[in-house]
Amino acid sequence: MSRLVASLLLLICTMFWGFAFIAQKSAMDAMEPLTFTGVRFLIGGLLVLPLALNELRRKGVRLTAHHWTLILAMSGAFFLGSWLQQAGLATTTATNAGFLTGLYVFFVPLLGFLIFRSRPHPIIFVGVPLALVGIYFLNGGGLASFNGGDWLVVCSALFWGMHVVLLGHIARLTGLPIFVSAISFLVAGVLASTLALTTETPTIAAISAGWLEIAYAAVLSTAVAFTLQAIGQQHVPPANAAIILSAESLFAAIGGALLLGERLPLVGYAGATLIFCAIVLVEAVPALLARRKMHEPRIAN
Repeated sequence: MSRLVASLLLLICTMFWGFAFIAQKSAMDAMEPLTFTGVRFLIGGLLVLPLALNELRRKGVRLTAHHWTLILAMSGAFFLGSWLQQAGLATTTATNAGFLTGLYVFFVPLLGFLIFRSRPHPIIFVGVPLALVGIYFLNGGGLASFNGGDWLVVCSALFWGMHVVLLGHIARLTGLPIFVSAISFLVAGVLASTLALTTETPTIAAISAGWLEIAYAAVLSTAVAFTLQAIGQQHVPPANAAIILSAESLFAAIGGALLLGERLPLVGYAGATLIFCAIVLVEAVPALLARRKMHEPRIAN
């Protein structure tokens, strides 16, 4: 596969993820957060499961108790990130949720240091303040309009960061990125559905009313987008892939404007730009520097 085609696949994947915020936001008119999350990930997980089982069979990996402990921990983080994000979308905008979810890129190096003692790249000390200023401007130059939904999405970014850290670690240990992701989808679906039955009032009528949003989130945002990411990232350098995937928040903003009529104040667009720039810095700079160092000619002694 050519690099251009792989980049296009990643761009399509990013678009699916960005527009998913619109589906998730619209679904809250028909059902409650746990209900949507449960149905979405049960369907998405079942769709990915054949690919996951094929990967497991093809690679012949035998998973140990330690592996399963890590997989369940990662799945728990994935569930909490998904639930908090979906609950936040009940009261915040798809545009805000897209940019605030992107804050997970700052939690990844910090959590990596706390869990695995991997020292974060110094660029994080530039990106975090830039993102904080961006959040301030995203809400009109103050935090008074920063509602409960916004805070829930910020909290979800912490668990998304933990999910990314654990997923990367488990994928390296097992060599089964599709399998462990499929398990996380199914675990999140089961947990959300179980809690929905005890804390919400899910009905067939409500689920049917939001079938289009569920179908988009389960099929395109979960099953298709994940597969495209797995294929595309094999043929695109990490720095380039990071820049493409960080555009998720831009697609969320575009979708929010076109489909939901969401608008930011002028200062809000400035804040969104700062958050996006901070995300690109933290995602791309370390990979670009590592790539340059790899290609530097070595001087013989």
